[in-house]
Amino acid sequence: MALGKQAKILTEAQQKVVLSYLAGRRLAQRNTVMFLLSVDAGLRAKEIAALEWAMVTDAQGALTDEIRLQDRASKGRSGGVVFMSKRLRQALEALAAGEALKGPVMKAQGGRGMGAQTVVNWFFKLYLELGFFGCSSHSGRRTAITRWARKISAAGGSMRDVQSLARHSSLAMTQRYIEVSEDAMRRVVG
Repeated sequence: MALGKQAKILTEAQQKVVLSYLAGRRLAQRNTVMFLLSVDAGLRAKEIAALEWAMVTDAQGALTDEIRLQDRASKGRSGGVVFMSKRLRQALEALAAGEALKGPVMKAQGGRGMGAQTVVNWFFKLYLELGFFGCSSHSGRRTAITRWARKISAAGGSMRDVQSLARHSSLAMTQRYIEVSEDAMRRVVG
């Protein structure tokens, strides 16, 4: 992704707008999970489409607190453990209610799994409808990685931990995802 052409990140206010908007629409539970997989777990469109219930449940079929993203569901060989936020876990619990918890988590209206391009198109349409220009399916991932980078030192971690969360092979790639904050720079210098 060339510098200057990156997807915009979403502010907290924009995230609230999206969640409120989705809550009042058809397929609200599924769509809320899809959005949170992007903005909270930092999953790519391909990973959202390929996510299966077996990756978020234990051997007894109970929902866990982490996503065990397999390489076949990720970009290249970047599978790994992705920890769930509280709101993502709650959204998954709501979606799981009454489900068989087999096969893909994200299903199209006909009950079949979604393709990566369908997820990309869904995000494009969502952000267009909300007037969030410059946002794309990658906005949630950039938002998550930026948030992790800003909070990691308070949790006793480092940028290498953010790299691991993002499942990047290089720290340089992780750094390219992080949005610069002029306010933070002013505060740290001042």
